Amino acid sequence: MFFAKNIYMIYALRFLAGIGAGGEYGSGMALIAESFPKRMVARISSISAVGGQVGAILAALLAAVILPHFSWHALYLFGLLPVILIFFIRRHLDESPEFKALQASPQQHVKSGSLKILFATPSQAWQTVALTIMVMVQIAGYFGLMNWLPSIMQNRLGLTTSSSSLWMIATIIGMSFGMMTFGTVMDRFGARRAFTIFLVAAAISVYVLTLATNKWELLGAQVLVGFFSNGMYGGYGAIFGFLYPTEVRATASNAIMNFGRAVGGFSSVLIGFLMDHYTLVIVMGFLSTAYMVSLIVMLSIPKLKTKKV
Repeated sequence: MFFAKNIYMIYALRFLAGIGAGGEYGSGMALIAESFPKRMVARISSISAVGGQVGAILAALLAAVILPHFSWHALYLFGLLPVILIFFIRRHLDESPEFKALQASPQQHVKSGSLKILFATPSQAWQTVALTIMVMVQIAGYFGLMNWLPSIMQNRLGLTTSSSSLWMIATIIGMSFGMMTFGTVMDRFGARRAFTIFLVAAAISVYVLTLATNKWELLGAQVLVGFFSNGMYGGYGAIFGFLYPTEVRATASNAIMNFGRAVGGFSSVLIGFLMDHYTLVIVMGFLSTAYMVSLIVMLSIPKLKTKKV
């Protein structure tokens, strides 16, 4: 990305980066699900997700410092640091005992990683489709808000690019606290209650953004939106681990999360179109409606009705 000279190189390199980031998700969530007691999985998944938000805060701080003095290319040089770090982390990771036991069973090993398991029965097929829809909404809300909130702040409040980066940190901090809270709520009360509370609150909070009239009100609304809209992110990895067997956990996590990410990522384009043609109230109303659709879909997942998750 540092050497990118045109938009087509950026497209290609972002595509490659997406393959790497998307591939990491399923293996990481499966490792967590197999390495910790079930009563702790949601919290551990949320802690893992908070690590991503810490990285986002560092990126926002770097953008605030670097962009006023250098080109955007310079930011990508710092991306080499976590790439180097991951090699040291991997040296101290081992497969979970649950996975090793599965690998020792030839009969189970044959079935490992099969996408057919995700659609083995009508109930399982709907579970896979429903979770994909939920992820699409989750990603749509995240990318839609993170990509367009800086523009909204600059247009409505006259903030500079560097100031917008600092204001986005408030949203990310809200997200981090939301993740930790969601993990605790899910471990204690189960997935249905946790997702119901956060999806309803997310639908309300994104609409509250339209009521902000000054930078302090907008700051409070941003923290609220971040807390509820992205607090759920860590919970997806946890329910993938609960709802799918060991031999297909990583496959389920990657297939559902990355298909949902691919489709939900287009929300930035859709929201940009809506912002060009409609008011901010209509745009946020669209996101609120999407969260309520996700709620209805979540409540229809069969295993979440009958299984203590």
